[in-house]
Amino acid sequence: MTRTANWLYGWLLLLPAAAMLALFTHYPAVTTLWHSFESTPKAARPSVFVGAENYRELADDPIFWKALANNLWYAAGTIPLSIALALLMAVWVNGKLRGRGFLRLAYFTPTVLPMIAVANIWLFFYTPEYGLLEQFRGAFGSSAHNWLGSRNSALGCLMVVAVWKEAGFFMIFYLAALQQMSPNLAEAAAIEGASRWYFFRRVTLPLLMPTTLFVLVNAVINAFRLVDHVVVMTRGGPDNATELLLYYIYEIGFRFQDSAYAATLTIVLLALLGSVALAQFWFLERKVHYQ
Repeated sequence: MTRTANWLYGWLLLLPAAAMLALFTHYPAVTTLWHSFESTPKAARPSVFVGAENYRELADDPIFWKALANNLWYAAGTIPLSIALALLMAVWVNGKLRGRGFLRLAYFTPTVLPMIAVANIWLFFYTPEYGLLEQFRGAFGSSAHNWLGSRNSALGCLMVVAVWKEAGFFMIFYLAALQQMSPNLAEAAAIEGASRWYFFRRVTLPLLMPTTLFVLVNAVINAFRLVDHVVVMTRGGPDNATELLLYYIYEIGFRFQDSAYAATLTIVLLALLGSVALAQFWFLERKVHYQ
């Protein structure tokens, strides 16, 4: 087979996936970008080109800035905890334990539950007066607290739910990476007198860096695409305390029927996620591949 035939054969193999990617990812992104420069079409008025008017409106939108700040706090609270807990669970269930299969199943179970089901479970936990959390606190004489109705605790409650659900998912990737490591490394370190903590810090963690980069990128994306829990548990309240970017886009697009402004918000969110992903690959690439 000639070189040209090999090249053509490779591109033909890639064509179905490339076509699906272009049709369902790239084309919608381009059309959304174009729509962000237009007005929202109405029943008797088609959309018209308005330039950067939607972006100027966004810059003066206090709810957008509130949602962005909430999302940044949400990401800062959930990403490190999810990754650290996932790594801890993976190391724990990777050892020779009795019933480790049950432990792996228990840690992974929250991942397979539907988002709406998880939100309803935790909604019961946080219910004032008779919720599970309130029953536990009441046993110690604590007064009732409206966890999801307080500006000081509502966002934190959503963070707990996200960490509980995502840590098991990230654990699977760390567990797979740990099982690919040669046991000879631990044996050689033990012969040299290295402690388990020193081996974990100097050998295990560096070898897990490619997995950590993959998990980190996914954790960032997950932190900015949460909408299910917000719809079920808080609807952005109280007083926009849990208003996150994707939920705000959902409200603008489907509740207020302002598709042009929703497209503008979507482009800003895509730009933010793309910038963060590029920064992660740019700064962590050398540490991951030891260049």
